[in-house]
Amino acid sequence: MRSFAAGWLCFCAVMLFVVIEGRAQQRPAAANDPRIGLKAGLRDAGEAAWNMKRVASLPKPEGFFDPKTPGGTPIPPERNPDAPELDPTAPGGPPTPEGVTPPFDPVASNRLGFTNSDLAFSGTHAFVGSYHGFNTYDIERPGRPRLLASVVCPGGQGDVSVHGHLLFLSVEQTRGRLDCGTQGVQTPVSAERFRGVRIFDISDMSKPRQVAAVQTCRGSHTHTLVPDPKDKTNLYVYGSGTSSVRSAEELAGCSGLKPEEDPNTALFSIDVIQVPLAAPQNARIVSRPRIFTDTATGAIAGLEKGGDRGPNAQPARATNQCHDITVFPEIGLAAGACSGNGILLDIRDPKNPVRLDHVSDKNFAYWHSATFNNDGTKVIFTDEWGGGGRPRCRASDLPNWGADAIFDIIDGKLRFGGYFKMPAPQTEQENCVAHNGSLIPVPGRDIMVQAWYQGGLSVFDFTDSTTPVEIAFFDRGPIDATQLVLGGYWSTYWYNGNIYGSEIARGIDVFSLTPSEYLSQNEIDAAMMVRAEELNTQQQSRIVFPPSVAVARAYVDQLARTKGIQAERARAVRAALEKADGLRTGKERGAAIVLDELDALATQLESDAGAARGRDAVRLRSLAATIKGRTAKLRG
Repeated sequence: MRSFAAGWLCFCAVMLFVVIEGRAQQRPAAANDPRIGLKAGLRDAGEAAWNMKRVASLPKPEGFFDPKTPGGTPIPPERNPDAPELDPTAPGGPPTPEGVTPPFDPVASNRLGFTNSDLAFSGTHAFVGSYHGFNTYDIERPGRPRLLASVVCPGGQGDVSVHGHLLFLSVEQTRGRLDCGTQGVQTPVSAERFRGVRIFDISDMSKPRQVAAVQTCRGSHTHTLVPDPKDKTNLYVYGSGTSSVRSAEELAGCSGLKPEEDPNTALFSIDVIQVPLAAPQNARIVSRPRIFTDTATGAIAGLEKGGDRGPNAQPARATNQCHDITVFPEIGLAAGACSGNGILLDIRDPKNPVRLDHVSDKNFAYWHSATFNNDGTKVIFTDEWGGGGRPRCRASDLPNWGADAIFDIIDGKLRFGGYFKMPAPQTEQENCVAHNGSLIPVPGRDIMVQAWYQGGLSVFDFTDSTTPVEIAFFDRGPIDATQLVLGGYWSTYWYNGNIYGSEIARGIDVFSLTPSEYLSQNEIDAAMMVRAEELNTQQQSRIVFPPSVAVARAYVDQLARTKGIQAERARAVRAALEKADGLRTGKERGAAIVLDELDALATQLESDAGAARGRDAVRLRSLAATIKGRTAKLRG
C-alpha cells in the first residue's frame, strides 16, 4: 500500500486537474482533516465531527443482523479489468447483462441480507427500511430514540415511504415472498414469489399489517409517492425496478426482450401504481409510461445507449430504467435519475408523466438519485459509481466521479452548474460514493445533508450552483481495518430539527447542527421552526417559512456575512428585532412604537433591495417581507 503522503500528493494533483479541466469546485480537504486516518471498528471506530454533533445512536435490533458476523461479511476484491474473460456461468464470472435473466441459483437467490436502507418519517416516528423488513422507532425525544416494532419481511432493498396510516415497502430480490416468509423461494418460477411494492396498514404502529402487494415485472428497487392535487381519493406510486425481468410464466405480460423484438417489453418504462386511499387493497398498475422515448423517431429506447465513451470518461449505462425519481407536485415537476441520464418530467398528470428535458455527463457512471432545492429552480443528481459497494473516494479517485452534479432549471431545461464531492480521501476498506440526502430548511440558502456510505455524512451549501461549499461533516473509521465490509450511511435526512442517519451495518444515528462561521445559531433556529407531519424525501413540497423573529435574524446574518447590508442598518434591525422578540400579543405597553419602527425599517430594506443585486437583493426583500408579516400578525 502506498504511504499516506504519496496518496495525499496524488489527491491534491487530481484536485488541481479537475479545477482546471472539470469544473469541480469543492475545495480539497486539508492535510489535517480529522476524517483522515480514523480508527477502524464496528462499535468502537474513531469519529470526527465538524460543526455538528452526534446526540444518539441505536444498534440494529436482534433479528436484523447475523450474530455470527454482526458487521457483515467481507466484499470480494474487484476483478482486474485487464484479466482474461471468465466463463459467465463460473463463480466470479462477469455480471449478467442488463435486462437478461441470470440462471437461477437457489442458494444465492435465497441468502438472507440485513443491510439497513432508506428512512421515512411520520409524526414522532422514524421508519428504517432493511433488506430484511423494517423497524419503527419512537423519536419524540431525538436524543433518546427507542425501538417500537420490527417487521421481518425479506426481499430487499426495503425502501420505505409513509402516507397517513399506510407504509410502502420496495421489494426487488427473488427471495421475496407474498407471505413475508424467511424461507425464500426455491424454484425459478413460483406463485409464492413477490417482487414489487408492499403496502402495510400502520394504524397500530406496534402491529403493522400487510394489506396489498402489487407485483411488477422488474420488482421495485425504489418507489416514489405522488399525490395528485386534483384527485384526493387516490395516491400514485412511481415504481422503479432495476433488476432482471421475471418470466411471463410467473407474471403474465412480463418480457425482457429488446424493443425491436417485443414492443411491449418491460424495459424502458416505469410502473405507475394507483392506490385508492379508501381501499388500498385494490392498488394496481395503471400505466407504464415510456419516458425514454426519442421524440423525433418514437423509438422507446431513445436516450443513452451505453458503452465506452473514450478516455477520461466513465463507461455509459444504457437508459432502460430509473433508479430513483423525486417529485415536486406543487410545481408539477419530477427529476429522474435514470441510469444513463438525468431527466426532467412534467407530472401535472401523474398517470402520464412527460419528459421535458434530459442530460448526460461523461463523468457519471450511474445516475442514482435527485433532489430539488426549495424553490424548484435547481436539482442535484448523484452518481453511484461502483454501485455503492466499492471504495470510490480514495485519494486517486477523481472528485467529479461518484459525485453530485448541480443543475439550474431554466425554462424547463437543465443547465449544468457545478460538481460537489465529499472532499476527505477515504481508504480501500471504505465503500464510498454519493448517496441519499435531503434539504436542510435554512431560509435564504440551499443547504443539503448527504450520505456518503463509509465516507460519513456531509453538509454543503449549493446556493451558488457553481461553487458548492462543505460546511459540516461527521465520519467514522472503516468497519474493518484490513478488508472491505459494506457499511456507512445509506441515507441522512433532516427531520424536525435533527439529522437522522440510517447506517447500513451499525444501526441509526441522530445528530444536531452547531453554530459556526458558515451557519449561525439564528439560521439553525429558523430551520428548527420548520415542522413536518411526514417526510418522504423523494416527495418534496415547498417549505414556507413563518414570519418570525428567528427567520428575520437568519436573513440579517446572511446579509452581514456577504456584506449585503450596511452595518448601521443591520444594527438597527437587530435592535428592533430584539424588542419585538419580547412581544407576544402586540397589545403590550409600547408595542405600537416597536411595530412602527419595524415597519419603517422594512420599507428602508425594500429600498435597499432596489439598489442591490443577485441573492442580496432577494434576501433584503425576504427580510422586509418577514418583518412586515411579523408586525401584521402582532397587530392582529
